[in-house]
Amino acid sequence: MSQTTNVAEETHFQEDADNHSEEQAEPSQIDWSMIWKPLAAIIGVFVLFFFLPMGSERFTGSVIEALALAKWYAQEHVLLCLVPAFFIAGAIAVFVSQGAVMKYLGAGAHKVLSYGVASVSGSVLAVCSCTVLPLFAGIWQRGAGLGPAVAFLYSGPAINVLAIILTARILGPELGVARAVGAIVFSVVIGLLMHLMFRKEEQAKAAAAMHMPEPEVDRSLGQNVLFFAVMIGLLVAATWSEPAQDAGLWHAVYSVKWLLTGGFALALGALMVFWMGVKIYKVLAAAVAVLAIALLVPAHPLIPFSAGIVAFVVLLATTRGETESWFLSTWDFAKQILPLLLAGVLVAGLLLGRPGSEGLIPSEWVSGLVGGNSLWANVFASVVGAFMYFATLTEVPILQGLIGAGMGKGPALALLLAGPALSLPNMLVIRSVLGTKKTAVFVGLVVVMATISGLIFGTFFA
Repeated sequence: MSQTTNVAEETHFQEDADNHSEEQAEPSQIDWSMIWKPLAAIIGVFVLFFFLPMGSERFTGSVIEALALAKWYAQEHVLLCLVPAFFIAGAIAVFVSQGAVMKYLGAGAHKVLSYGVASVSGSVLAVCSCTVLPLFAGIWQRGAGLGPAVAFLYSGPAINVLAIILTARILGPELGVARAVGAIVFSVVIGLLMHLMFRKEEQAKAAAAMHMPEPEVDRSLGQNVLFFAVMIGLLVAATWSEPAQDAGLWHAVYSVKWLLTGGFALALGALMVFWMGVKIYKVLAAAVAVLAIALLVPAHPLIPFSAGIVAFVVLLATTRGETESWFLSTWDFAKQILPLLLAGVLVAGLLLGRPGSEGLIPSEWVSGLVGGNSLWANVFASVVGAFMYFATLTEVPILQGLIGAGMGKGPALALLLAGPALSLPNMLVIRSVLGTKKTAVFVGLVVVMATISGLIFGTFFA
């Protein structure tokens, strides 16, 4: 009996030993890659807050500048620029057939046609580097080739006829002409270089487009052109900036900008009634409500404009069919782009401040590093211009001050060619659309070409 017990105990002991060895042999269930990355982020944020220099006047001033820039951006750009741009981008995704985009802007389209359409389409908008992003994302998602899409992305903020005229008038005709020629050449050359660098992907996209069926369309090309012309007219009218002088055509248009905006809004409502099945009583009710608010607070046009946006959303969301799809597509663009833009604006304000103010980087550092026409001065001007946010037309008075502080003409042109087309918020959004590699190549091309252009220009116009 005791021998049997000993054998049983030995067998049980052996089983425990085997189980223990099996447990040791099993691989660890801990995935350290899923732990160290968030842990590193948590530690980094902790260290950042632990060592915040709250006693430093420059730091606290930079935080105030970041918040002030975000407030200014929200007041001046989100409602007037970005929201209309989101609706246009959503309309592109819903109403413009993928076949049409591929025909004019696709990877396999005729190069002269595609780059011509992209450059002209971008330059007509006269928008800033952030407002062009929803439109760029819209045509990219519909199948535009990388080269034409990038040409459109650069030309929108850079080939701004009004900004070029203002540059020639305030900074001199040679800078105005150089900016115009450089921006046009840049949009095409950068687009072509992007196409060549990623030509394998472009060839695959072009091959896929050949097998696409011919799409069925509800409206003719002329109807779509009119539809988008009305929306672009509304965007341009709402963002028409106040001129420096109280005379001339610019001021005449500015004095009636809200009447023009209202006219384009009524035209858009009429098109929605005739072409999209929106009930006429809904459009009339929205128009009466917005008009009443405008009459109650005539000194605050943003209030009725905001009410108009709310009414427009209600019209889209309560009408079944393609208008509902339009609203959902617009919302997709907004939730993808807005958080990145606002985060980028905060960082840009913290580092560089608002125009005329300072962030963490002192302005005398900038003005001291861009004097003369050295390679370093042009590189620095290009890089700073690429990361700094410029609203439409604000780059001209900023450069006027920098030139007065000793900035060379070469670096001035480099900043003019890199600055309006890029910004830190702009880069964050482009990365979410194109990916890190394509974004880095695009930014690098803009900086390098702006630097070379500045060196050449500064050599001849020192």
